[in-house]
Parts: sequence; structure tokens; C-alpha cells
Amino acid sequence: MKMIKNMLALLGLALVGGLFINAFQDAPTDENFEKKLVNDYNVYALQVPDNLEFAGEPVPLNNPDIYERMDRELLVNTYWQSNGLLMFKRAQKYFPVIEPILAKHGVPDDFKYLAVIESGLTNAVSPAGARGFWQIMKETGREYGLEVNDNVDERYHLEMATEAACEYLKKSKARLGSWTLAAAAYNAGNYGITKELERQNVTAYYDLLLGEETGRYVFRILALKEILNHPNKYGFNFRDKDLYKNVPTYKVAVDTAVTDFTSFAEKFGINYKILKIHNPWLRDKHLNNKSRKQYFIDIPKDGIYTD
Repeated sequence: MKMIKNMLALLGLALVGGLFINAFQDAPTDENFEKKLVNDYNVYALQVPDNLEFAGEPVPLNNPDIYERMDRELLVNTYWQSNGLLMFKRAQKYFPVIEPILAKHGVPDDFKYLAVIESGLTNAVSPAGARGFWQIMKETGREYGLEVNDNVDERYHLEMATEAACEYLKKSKARLGSWTLAAAAYNAGNYGITKELERQNVTAYYDLLLGEETGRYVFRILALKEILNHPNKYGFNFRDKDLYKNVPTYKVAVDTAVTDFTSFAEKFGINYKILKIHNPWLRDKHLNNKSRKQYFIDIPKDGIYTD
């Protein structure tokens, strides 16, 4: 038995030695390794554009502080490649929903990038309790006309939440005087920005000393705007077919209670999961609707989820 163990040990050493020698022989020289590394992957310092603007308001890039903060956000968001590709994919699906609502309210198109940095164009939930693409708090949602309860939460309704966000942004612009400050106030609140403007005796976002999150906020919007508008410049490669497409739907009016959404979905040839994907604002397995309010439920068009 001992002899067999010794023979196995020797055989194991021989195999390991052989693997080591082969690996050593196959390993590239320093010169070849460096050449391969350079050819396969490169990290570049990025050139900050000479001129940037948000909602028609110029960014003072001649200020060294502003230049460095812009450079940081371009670098961080360019080299977070997986997240960047997801933003391109989702933007193709959701920007066509958001853009006409912004235009209807006279809110600059650049604010669609605010939704990108708020939620990554998903129905995100923040630790503070904000919900949806626009990360609206419960009280704010109700203030701007959204129904928010355990049964229905319209912060998850993209069109309705975008309408509410537009109203908030217009109010901020009227109070603060610029779209850039309105964007910052979406993060820090109108009172918070007003208080800092008065305390620091300045009138522009770019002159404010703010905390980390709000201090980066507008620069993150600008970075996503720049990258999403110039994919090739920042090294993102994809085809049109790689991007996500919006699924066509039609609306079904409901003005009564729905006792079981599983059965309701089956009447339209879909399942519970698909119903909830297209109507994330329906937060329960049923709809109470004691007030007989009229809701519009999105149903995918025939055959969209079948072969």
C-alpha cells in the first residue's frame, strides 16, 4: 500500500512538472506579452469637448475646477462599459416615450438624461424610498397628482411619472431661474439649492460648493448626454439589432375592481408576469378600485410573446 502511494506521488509530481514546463514554454516573452496587452485593450485619457451645454446653458469649461469635474464623469462613465451599453440599449426603448412628454411641457430634451442617471432607465427603488424611472418620493408623487398606495403606485407608470417630473422641473426653473439649477434641485430639493445660493452669495450651479452627490449630479447628466450622443467617439460598438425595442401595446379601460390579475391576463392571451411587466404600477395581485376610477392597462399586441 505504501509503495502504491509513493508511486502515485511520483506520478503526480511528474505530471505537475510537465504542466509547469509546458506552461513556461507557451508563456509569451515580455515583449510579446506587452504587445498583446496593448493591442487587446487600451485605456485612454479622454478629451473633454471644447463646448458643452445643458438645456442651452453653457458649461464654463475654462474654469479648471469645472474642467476636472467634467473629465472625471466622462472617464467614470466611459470605462464603466457594461453599464454604458445597457444605457444605449434601454435609451432606444424608452426615450421615444419620454421625449414627446418633455416637449409637450416645454421641458428641454436634455432632461431625459436626468432619468438615465436617476434610475438607469429602470423602475429602481432607492434606500430613501424613491421609486421608478424618475425616482419620485411618495409625498412628491401625491403632490403632483400621482396615486400612491399599496394597490396602485403611479410612480412606476412611466408616462404619468414623466408628466409629474415635468411639473416639478418647471416649478424649479421658475423658482431658481435656470434649467441647470432646476436639474440640481431635482437631487437636492428646491429649498436646499435656494439655501446654498443665498448662503454662498452666488447665482449659478457651477459656482456652488455642494456635497458629493449634488456636486457631481449635473456633470453626470452631461457625461451621459455626451456619451450617448457619440458612441463611436467613446468606444461603444453595437448594431441597431443589439438595442432594445419597445413592445407595441394597446390600452384596456378598467373602471371596476379586478379580483385576480392572473385570470384577467389570461383573457387577453398573456400571463400574469407579462401583465405586470407592462403595468408595473399595478402593485398587487388584484385591483381594489372602490372609487370606480378609470384606469388604462397596457396589453401587448397579439402574438408578440409567441413564436
